Amino acid sequence: DNAMLWLEEYRIDGLRWDATAYIRNVNGNEGSPATDIAEGWSLMQWIHEEMRLRYPNALSIAEDLRNNAFLVKEIGEGGAGFGAQWDSNFVQPVRTAIISNDDAFRDLNAVRDALQFRYDEDGFRRVIYTESHDEVANGKARIPEEIWPGQVDNWFSKKRSTLGAALVLTGLGIPMLFQGQEFLEDRWFHDQDPLDWRRTEEQNGILLMYRDLIHLRRNLAGQTRGLSGQGIEVHHVHNENKVMAYHRWAEGGPGDSVIIVANLANQQWEGYQVGLPVGGRWVVRFNSDWQGYDADFGAVDTSDVFAEEGEYDGMPYVGAVNVGPYSVIILSQEG
Repeated sequence: DNAMLWLEEYRIDGLRWDATAYIRNVNGNEGSPATDIAEGWSLMQWIHEEMRLRYPNALSIAEDLRNNAFLVKEIGEGGAGFGAQWDSNFVQPVRTAIISNDDAFRDLNAVRDALQFRYDEDGFRRVIYTESHDEVANGKARIPEEIWPGQVDNWFSKKRSTLGAALVLTGLGIPMLFQGQEFLEDRWFHDQDPLDWRRTEEQNGILLMYRDLIHLRRNLAGQTRGLSGQGIEVHHVHNENKVMAYHRWAEGGPGDSVIIVANLANQQWEGYQVGLPVGGRWVVRFNSDWQGYDADFGAVDTSDVFAEEGEYDGMPYVGAVNVGPYSVIILSQEG
């Protein structure tokens, strides 16, 4: 009844369920039949059946973090009926990769797996993020703080926290941002420490970067439809160079296919070769190293990429990309 009240009276878009692991198991454990709560599972099913009937467009999200695919399966298949769940398969390896102080310890294979993971054929059954109220509290801090405690405005904190944000907003899943991460809020989260809104002016370039990434994700210019599609293939992973590239698409082709190149090292690359699915000109839609985002950025002048015939990374074309340290480039063709 409380769930229906929020949907009916307050007309919210959906619900995020806290600690569903403890609704379905006494100890919140996975794979412990002796302590499973059958009534808890049936309760979640019953509420979702009612929601489907009365509010079919409402989204129900589980914060379960036990990687149980049945949470997002349909009720008729024995699932709990959630539309999506927070995905620890994404947040944990990505946070580890961007927080580590030593480039040698960044595991690009783990980041690749985080980007490509899905619970079923619908890649939007998961919520992907680098910060949440749990990830930035309880002994942990916001990512810029974890990278350099007490100096969240330093180059490394700005570079690697926005690198993580770019992975979130170009990855497969429902992207989630935590309050204040878009202007480098410092320290850790607790409800007695309000956001410092002055930082929207102090870090207005970083705020602009988040805005640009959101616009690309939503395909507002009609050139990056693939970022909202189901297709993803991480086709380039070089763990020594710490460079990776992945293809995102809905149906493919100009204005749809998107190539993301991510450099997880404190080293700039010029003329770095990556595979491309189609020949011709690939336009730079986003460069996180642009000085317009921060005066300390701008190590590399990134220009459009021209794909030539030649199999590379398992793709039929190859192009040379310039990418700055701890930076992300987003490419697509004219639609």
